[in-house]
Order: sequence, then structure tokens, then C-alpha cells
Amino acid sequence: MHQSLHHIVADAAWSDAALLKEVRNQVLPAMTRRHRLLAWIVDDTGFPKKGSHSVGVTRQYCGQVGKQENCRIAVSISLATERASLAVRYQLYLPEVWANDPERRGKAGVPEDVRFQTKPEIALAQFRSLLDEDVPRGVVLADAAYGNDHGFRAELETLGLQYVVGIQSSTSVWPPGAAPLLPRARNATGRPASLLRRDKHHQPLSVKELALCLSPGGWRRVSWREGTRGTMHSRFTRLRVRVAHRDYWRSEPHPEQWLLIEWPKTEKEPTKYWLSNLPESIPLRQLVALGKQRWIIERDYQELKQELGLGHFEGRGWRGFHHHATLAIAAYGFLVRERCLFPPPPGSPPMRAANLRLRLPHMQSSYVPRGSAGANRTA
Repeated sequence: MHQSLHHIVADAAWSDAALLKEVRNQVLPAMTRRHRLLAWIVDDTGFPKKGSHSVGVTRQYCGQVGKQENCRIAVSISLATERASLAVRYQLYLPEVWANDPERRGKAGVPEDVRFQTKPEIALAQFRSLLDEDVPRGVVLADAAYGNDHGFRAELETLGLQYVVGIQSSTSVWPPGAAPLLPRARNATGRPASLLRRDKHHQPLSVKELALCLSPGGWRRVSWREGTRGTMHSRFTRLRVRVAHRDYWRSEPHPEQWLLIEWPKTEKEPTKYWLSNLPESIPLRQLVALGKQRWIIERDYQELKQELGLGHFEGRGWRGFHHHATLAIAAYGFLVRERCLFPPPPGSPPMRAANLRLRLPHMQSSYVPRGSAGANRTA
């Protein structure tokens, strides 16, 4: 029995994508029965791992331990409503040192068509596959590891996806009403200038510099959801800005976007920044709630790792790593579906995997499992 189960997880040639699609088809209708689909959330999670032979393991930043560590990292896309979420794409990040090592690739069973991709590139490929399957769209949510990548944001625009993504405080923007200088006037000879300009008196600001210039009256107290300790709230402001990323190589400025800034009253400076291409008419509270909706992924990974064994895979191969994760996500999908179809009474704690009690059918005393030592082996 143990060998059969090990084969199913580590070696059997079943499709992770097909099983995740079936899980999505069964769970998403229950998720959206009472609450509309809000978001597609991209995130990655790390798994500390010793040695160097397990697929994808190398020294890199691991969020689980908060520092550089030997680990492997997987990128996921989750569909989320206000109350529930489910991973529908999940892929191991293969570091360049692994992608360019044929010997290690062969031993770990890495498919030939898997090449090195950055984490944002993996996420974009996952988004394209969801669009190809006509999955209902949501606003893309991501932290600064993805949102700070201008190419990532630009490709989301190309795909027609709306987003609210975190950025670093050093991201440069043009303040409201400002833009790069127009191309120089045409000379008597030569081609007309077409590129936008800056000079020493006309420069963009970092979003932190911009935030520190704002008047105290421009900040508003906004609440976004109920937490375990009551209503969650903080101070926010938002501005219409233009990203300044390499616009000196462009003939037109980048389009205006929302810059959302959080500055808790107890902090000395702003703590978080987001960029969003959502419509200009969106209410501030709705923009804040979307930016903060990524919290639900942290809950998912906590339960997947601590109670459903996502981080317990001990194998070394590519196929086994993904099969193990797919089965854990399928189990979590069952739990999400039950929560949505049979929500707990108001005031009671949510259903968790550790508290789930399933009754096993009564087994007759004469039953002998097939293949056991006591089974009848006569043909």
C-alpha cells in the first residue's frame, strides 16, 4: 500500500493541471454563491530544504524564515472572494543554476520544455493560461516583489487585466499635474526630436518623497474589514500620478494611475505603497479593501502548510513536488467548498482542517484488506 501511494505521488503520469481545473470547477461555484469573485492573487511561498539535490533548491530569500536560506520556492495564482480563496495555478520556481545544469535536471526529472523564468514571468504565464480557459476575471493583487517590476505591470495592461500591486518606496513618479518635458523643438536641419525629456529642475519624485510632501489634512482614516481584534483601520491617501520609469525613451508619458499610500498614525513615515490602474471613479475604501485583500493568501498558506502537509514533501523530483502540492490543494479545495456551502453560525470559529471530524464506515470484523498477509492468495 505504501509503495502504491508513493508511486501515485512521486511517479504516476497524471496531470496536475487537469486535477486543479476539476477542483476549481467544483469549488468556484460554491465560493461565488454568496460573494462575487474579487481578485486573482499572485504570491510565492518558500520551503526550507537542506542539501542540493532536491529539485529547485538553492540559497535564496525564503519568506518563511525571513532571510537568505537553502530553500525552494513555488509561485501560485489564487482566485479570491471577500471570504474565501483557492489556488488554481502552482509551479516551482527553477533557479537559473538549476535550469542550466542538464545533469541535475535529468536526475530530478525536470521537463525539457521548462526553462528559466523569473517569478513575475511564471506568474504572467499562469495568467495567460487562466485567460485561455475563460476563468472569470478578478483584479490582480501582488506584493512589491511583483508590482515593482514595470514589465510585469505593463504586461498585465496588455492582457487587459486590472491590478492593485505593491511597490517599493523608491519607485519614481510624476506628481499630480506634472509630466516629463515635451520633445525639443525641431531644428532647421535633421530629424524632429520625439523623446520626452527631463532636466535638473524638472525631475520625478520617489513615492516616499511625494508622501512626505503632503499636508496632514490629506490623510483619511479608512477601515476595510473585521479582524480578530475588531475593525481593521489605518490612514490612507491616494493620488493620480504617472510612473516615470524610463519615460525619456518614450514619445508619450505613461498613463495616469492611482498611487495609494498607507501611513499609520503610530508610524514616523508611510509604510506601504500601491499602484493601480483601476478606474478614476473607484471609491477610496474599495481601493483600500482590494489592496489589503492579499491577507487571505497568508491564511491559505498557513493552513496548507500546518494542517494539510503542503510543506511535508521529502522527495527530490519535479513531478512528485507538483503532485504533492496538487493533492494538498485539492484537500484544501474540499474544505473551502464545505465552508462556503455550510458556513458556521455567526460568532463561531471558521471550519479548519485540524477540527474536521469525518466518520469512517463500519468495517466487518471478517474483512481482510486486499494484498495483506492474511488475504487469500489462491487464484
